[in-house]
Amino acid sequence: MNRRSPAHTFELVEQERNEVYERIPWERLEEKKNDRQWLMFGLAGAVVFGALAYSYMSNRPVAVTTGSTVPVAAETSAPPVGTEVIPPVAAPMASAPTATAPVVTAEADLYAVHPERVIDRVSAHAEWFVAEYLTVDGSDQATATLASLMPAGVPLPAAPEGARVFVEWVRTLEVEEVAPLIYRATVLARSLAATGEDPYQRQAPLEVVVDISVAGEGPQVVLPPLVRTASVGPAAELSLIEVPEEVGVMALEQTGGSEVVGGVQTEAGDWRVVVLAAGPDGVTRPVTVSMP
Repeated sequence: MNRRSPAHTFELVEQERNEVYERIPWERLEEKKNDRQWLMFGLAGAVVFGALAYSYMSNRPVAVTTGSTVPVAAETSAPPVGTEVIPPVAAPMASAPTATAPVVTAEADLYAVHPERVIDRVSAHAEWFVAEYLTVDGSDQATATLASLMPAGVPLPAAPEGARVFVEWVRTLEVEEVAPLIYRATVLARSLAATGEDPYQRQAPLEVVVDISVAGEGPQVVLPPLVRTASVGPAAELSLIEVPEEVGVMALEQTGGSEVVGGVQTEAGDWRVVVLAAGPDGVTRPVTVSMP
């Protein structure tokens, strides 16, 4: 049996390897490699071209006729063969403005206003009217203001020559609804009156009853007022008892009073003491002071 040396074996393997390499068709492999590169370039160009075509078609403006959502196609040349064309998307049309009818305030809407707001408005208008109704100063402005507040066709108050009336204060006593959207306000008023060069004299308080409608754009007096002398109720019953000496002394010191009239003790044990004390105007009046 012949044995080959390792060196001889290596030479045979190397010779066979060289023979295999010489048989490989290197020229054909290089040609196929070049063809594959051109194929990759072609595919990449097609992808880029398709992306540009899609971007161009998506950003094209679409002409739309008024009142219609159908787009008007523009004249274009035929696309190249094999090119995918993406149809344009119709732009949504904005809805046309709808004509609205003028808002008409119904009687039910007026009743929907909070009752306290209606009463406050009626009270303010009634007090304004009573102040202008009783005032007499002979000015044209006062006459014009009262004429705008009085119902149309009603004559204005007529004052004698030299008469002057100054309204000291007005306060609304109550407001009640007497008819749909018509309220009756009772206003308490007090005025000072004088004639010529005579000094002003304080007049008795008056109750002036005014009917006011809120159905229009603003409150309106619907009738001349009812005027009467304000009624005065009976005096309240008061039972004063003698207060402890130390409580009376403290009450006089606190108020600067001159005399302790009496007092009322509360359930908590405190005292409400009535004393006579002079005010800043020098008039001595009965006042109440609370003492622990």
